[in-house]
Formats: sequence, C-alpha cells, structure tokens
Amino acid sequence: MVPLKELTAETILSKEILTEVFDQEDELYRAELLASLGLRATELKVKTEFREMVAAYKRIEKEMKRQERDKKSQPCTLEQWTNFSGPYDNMQCKQWIASENGIYLNNPSTGYTDILACYHPILPIERLKNLETGEEQIKLAYKRNARWEEIIVPKTLVTSANKIVALSGRGIAVTSENAKYLVRYLADVENANEEHINVQYSTSKLGWIRKGFLPYDTEIVFDGDARFRQIYDSVEQAGNREEWFSHAKELRRSGRIEIKFMLAASFSSALVQPLGGLPYFVDLWGETEGGKTVDLMLAASVWADPDENAYIGDYKTTDVALEAKADMLNHLPLILDDTSKKNRKIEDNFEGLVYDLCSGKGKSRSNKELGLNRENHWKNCILTNGERPLTSYVTQGGAINRILELECGDHVFKDPGYTAELVKRSYGHAGREFVELVKDLGVDAIREIQQDFLRQLADDEKMQKQSLSLSIVLTADKLATDYLFKDRQYISLEEAREVLVDRNELSDNERCYQFLMDKIAMNPARFDGDNENIEKWGVIEEGYAIIYATAFSALCKDGGFSRTSFLSWANRKGLLQTEKSGKKLDKIKSFKGNKIRCVFLKLNDGADKDGFIQTDEQMDLPFE
Repeated sequence: MVPLKELTAETILSKEILTEVFDQEDELYRAELLASLGLRATELKVKTEFREMVAAYKRIEKEMKRQERDKKSQPCTLEQWTNFSGPYDNMQCKQWIASENGIYLNNPSTGYTDILACYHPILPIERLKNLETGEEQIKLAYKRNARWEEIIVPKTLVTSANKIVALSGRGIAVTSENAKYLVRYLADVENANEEHINVQYSTSKLGWIRKGFLPYDTEIVFDGDARFRQIYDSVEQAGNREEWFSHAKELRRSGRIEIKFMLAASFSSALVQPLGGLPYFVDLWGETEGGKTVDLMLAASVWADPDENAYIGDYKTTDVALEAKADMLNHLPLILDDTSKKNRKIEDNFEGLVYDLCSGKGKSRSNKELGLNRENHWKNCILTNGERPLTSYVTQGGAINRILELECGDHVFKDPGYTAELVKRSYGHAGREFVELVKDLGVDAIREIQQDFLRQLADDEKMQKQSLSLSIVLTADKLATDYLFKDRQYISLEEAREVLVDRNELSDNERCYQFLMDKIAMNPARFDGDNENIEKWGVIEEGYAIIYATAFSALCKDGGFSRTSFLSWANRKGLLQTEKSGKKLDKIKSFKGNKIRCVFLKLNDGADKDGFIQTDEQMDLPFE
C-alpha cells in the first residue's frame, strides 16, 4: 500500500488502491484501511468521490458473492431456498419451506406442512462481533404488514426457545408453541449460509478500540444500549470547520482561563487511557451567570453536537444510568450541566456518585439477556459546572484528589448567545483532528510531554493525584495549541497551579471548620439576642452562623488558624454568603440600626432547628 501522505486526489481514486483494499481477507484490517483512506480523501477534498467508489466496489463484491452462491446451488436437490420478495437475497434453508406465507416444515407423521416456525418472512442477514467483549449479536430482517424491518439482538436470545419469545414484543410472531422451531430455522439458515452472512465488527463503547478510535473508524458499527443512540449519533462533524476554529481562537485570545482550561480538559479526555491515567473531574463553578453553561457547550463542541438534547447531560437521572453513560462514552468526556439540579436518589448519595465516577469502574450488574455480570469501566475526563464547588459536596479523599476546580468569573463571553448558536451549527472537527494528531505523534512522544509537566508541577504541598490529572490537561493544551490552534495561547503554569489544592491548607481548614462548629455548639448564649449578660458573637439565622468580623478573627486566632486561608477555602466550598460583587468574603448586617460587618458561615447538616449542633463526640461532620 502506498503511504497515505503520498496519495494524491487522482491516485486515491484509482482502481489499484481500492482493489488492494478489497482483496484483504481480514475484515477488521480492511475497515481500518478504508477509515484511513477516507480521512485522506477528506484532506484532498475528494471525500464524496471516494465514498461513491467504495460503495460501487461493495456492490460489485456483493453481486460476485451472489453469483458464486447461485452457481453452487444449481446441482443441489436436497436443499430448499428462501423465496421472499424484497431487498434481501434468498438463502439456503435446508428442509424448511420459507415463502411470503411464512416458515414451515413438513411433518413426517402426517406428510403435511403443519409444523410452523413463523407466520411471516424472517431471516438472519448479518452477524455483529463486539470488539471489546468478543460477544456476538445477530441482525434479523422480518416482514410484517408488507414492510421489512431490521432488529439487532444478542445471539444468545435467538438460540434459546425460552428467550426468543421476547421478540414478540417487537412484532415478530413467536409464541411458546412455535419458539423451538423458529430457533431451529434461524440456526439452519445461519449455518447453511456462513459465507453469505457478513460479519460486521461492532462496539458498544466510544474511544480507543485496538488501533482505532470510534466512531471515526466508520466501518465499525454501534451495537450499544438504544438509550445512547442519540449520543452516539451526535459525535460527528457538522457545519463549517473554519468557522469553529476561527471563533475558538478569538475566544482564546481573550485570555480567559475558563475558556482555555475547559477546552483543554475536553481534549484531554482522549489522553487519559493512552497515558495510563484515571478519570478526573474538571469543575467550573460560580454563583454568577458568567457563562458556565456556554463554556460547557464550547467544550462539548470539540467532539459533538453540544445541544442539551444531544451530547450534554445533567444529574436529573439515576446513578445507574450515569454509570452506563460513562461506560459508553469510555474515553470521550462525560459532560454534566449544573450540579444543583439532581435526581433525589443522586442527591441522597451525591458523594458516592462522584467517588464512583472518579474510580472509573462501575458495580457489577446482571445482564437480563445474557445472564452474566458485566462490569462497566471508563477512563475519561468528566466536565461539570454548578454554583458551588464540587468539593463542597465531597469529603472522601480519593474523590477530592481527582477534582480540578476552576472558579468562573463574570462575563466570560462577550456575546454568549452568539457563541452558543455558532457551536450548535459547527462542531466535531477539532476532536477528530486531535485523535489523528495523537495517532501521528505516538504515545511515547506524548508521554514525554506529560512527564515534563508533571516534573514542573511536583510540589510536596500539593495533591500529587491532582498534579497527575492536571499534567494530562496541560499536555492536551500544548498539543492543541501547537498543532490545531497554532496561536501560542498556552495555559501558564501559574494559572494551572490555581486549580490544585494545598494539602496543609485542606487539612488545616477542615479542622478550623470543625473547631468553629464546636465553638458555636458549646456557646448558644453568645448567639441569643435576648441574653444581655454575656458578650455576643452574632446570631443564628436560616442555617447560618452570622458572626461579627471581630469575633470571627478572635475565634480563628484562639484556635491557631489563619482567618484569610479559612475564608478563601470556605468560599470555594460554598460555605459562605458573600457580597454580590464577590470581592469581600464577609458582608454587612444591620443590628438594631447599627451596620456591622459579619462572616456568614453555613452550619453543617447536624444542626438542630435553632441552628445549634449536637455535642455528642460521635457526631458526623462534613469533612471528617
């Protein structure tokens, strides 16, 4: 085969090239060659002509197989043939009588065709072999009400009389009475036509499969859960490539870290598996309407249609469904909008869900049709946003270690509406080009870049697992900047370090929060406005301890904690009420006509109706 880069618009359409491809006996290797040639044809602007040539060769190949089969069948007198009208070739069916009137078998006892397999035409037309599991499915064609339909089902379903009756729900005339005969008929047709029934490689997951990346290796079909067909179909190229890149470069030139980081995080998802990483969250948070959702749409448009009814999801579902979705996306980013809008079951165990998604491995669950346990798994980046930082919901160290948080400021986009509309009409080009770039550069070269970033991020005071995740994001940013955008708008190390959590800061501030909660619990009189005999610290209102700024400073000093560090940490955790400007971490409150600056500190969930906390030593605190 001539090297791809040497092919011209003329040579790629030559008979020699396509003949060589179609002479390959290995169907998977043939599919990979066609996918690579298709990309080269797109580069040479002969994509349509190439597709037409491939389609013509497939038609010729199919016709040759049919003629060969017809020749073989001429001397045969013992075998029957299906006799269906419609688009499907007739097949050998052994002793079965298969016509428009149904599928029957002569009864040796009576001499009549009174053994019924099915009242209507049906036959297997394709085998699908899953690349990850090796499991097979079968594609059936059947005719009802003068219309042909196709259905893909597990192979195990059509080999069991007990299971095949489930097809009645899809309109196939099968009952407990004729089930065993339909199983026999389908098996006979499949085995008698092994050369004619095509083996199609399939997958239920996206991302890196063998040497390819799905769905870009287009000869491989999707056989996954029907719930995710919409998501699978959304991963495509649409609109104008130049329009998307031109606008993305303009946005990057604004210097907003929110834009550059979320784009880099989206690209980085395709690097997690090759670089041996584990799943991680990139969370964009902020109380303002700064553009969090539009930023997610921009990140999604790297790969797919960013419409809310296409690729982007949310938390208004179940943990099982999210786990299955992560498994299907596999190496593409899982993008979830708005952590505040959650299904009740997810809300009750949100921390557990975050931890499970970070683990990259789901719970083993039974497959009703196969009777087996299948474990979901994925290695990707999970992009999300919300008004509160994601870490404010999470206390488990294993999850916190793989969360990168970025605060969203005001007015990220000059015209968010324009950006949203543009990425909904032009999308998917950058992701495909990034994948081809990864293939061209090779994993070893990319790993060297990532290891260099990791060395630069090395800091005993920082979370090392976070540094690993961040190094992958920075690697993606460098690759995209150097080869796709070519604009030198890199994420600086200083900017990158802002998303890392200091180990000492984390532990000290957790202890400070517990210390303050204990002080509040043990001193209810200092928050009682009716008690005139004791110095006041503030008031308790609506789940918040509103503490005079002077009293708060004294409490922190008394405990040996940094007031500044704690307030910054508590704000990131969503534990403070602040001024709308966000410039100050305390706010003014009026007491009997006097305006006093106070810290509004959220009480933990163990507070009683008056806002005070049980003093039991075994109480559960949110960061224990």
